[in-house]
Amino acid sequence: MEAASPAGPDTPEPLAEGAAGEFSSLLRRIKGKLFTWHILKTIALGQMLSLCICGTAITSQYLAERYKVNTPMLQSFINYCLLFLIYTAMLAFRSGSDNLLVILKRKWWKYILLGLADVEANYVIVRAYQYTTLTSVQLLDCFGIPVLMALSWFILYARYRVIHFIAVAVCLLGVGTMVGADILAGREDNSGNDVLIGDILVLLGASLYAISNVCEEYIVKKLSRQEFLGMVGLFGTIISGIQLPAVRGICPVYVLPVQLHAIGD
Repeated sequence: MEAASPAGPDTPEPLAEGAAGEFSSLLRRIKGKLFTWHILKTIALGQMLSLCICGTAITSQYLAERYKVNTPMLQSFINYCLLFLIYTAMLAFRSGSDNLLVILKRKWWKYILLGLADVEANYVIVRAYQYTTLTSVQLLDCFGIPVLMALSWFILYARYRVIHFIAVAVCLLGVGTMVGADILAGREDNSGNDVLIGDILVLLGASLYAISNVCEEYIVKKLSRQEFLGMVGLFGTIISGIQLPAVRGICPVYVLPVQLHAIGD
């Protein structure tokens, strides 16, 4: 009986073809799930939001360092006023359970706490630019991620995998490293206390942002986006308006000539 001749170099191997086919099928499935209109739109909106946040950070740092203009509460007050004029007005003209007065009767104290957390988060983050650097603020702001995960675990009943907890550990390690680097750098130019104050303000602001974001997700999913923005606009305007003269967010009058002279130069 004649033995079968071995496959030549040009003969395709079934195993290789099967592996290539499975890999191609996997790529098609990944492409079908990732490159959808919903995913692409979410990524685009997220990048636009990141650009706006980056612009706010840069302008706040520039005003604080270049012109000594520190107006953290005024910046927040303007944002809340815009939300109030648009979304709170929308709630006022609605009927039924979505009406502004009905919402206030049932949940006014909850939205006061939410508005307070959101206002103070914006205030302390912008205030931190007076004490620390833009890089430190942006890096330490990620501390809100582990806080948000902890709150989501108990409030939204979210569950995470091991990789998520590893990422949180890396995040906390980075936060500790950044604070230590700021303290060491501040000792060289005798500004260690100010830098530490700025870092603490960022960590506090990130924690308050996490509280606000968890509440936002719950309200948007369970109720409506308009209700969240309208009530935050209402109580954010009230709280920041009361706090604005208390913390002297607007520059004192005696500083204005110096600022005008600096702008002219």
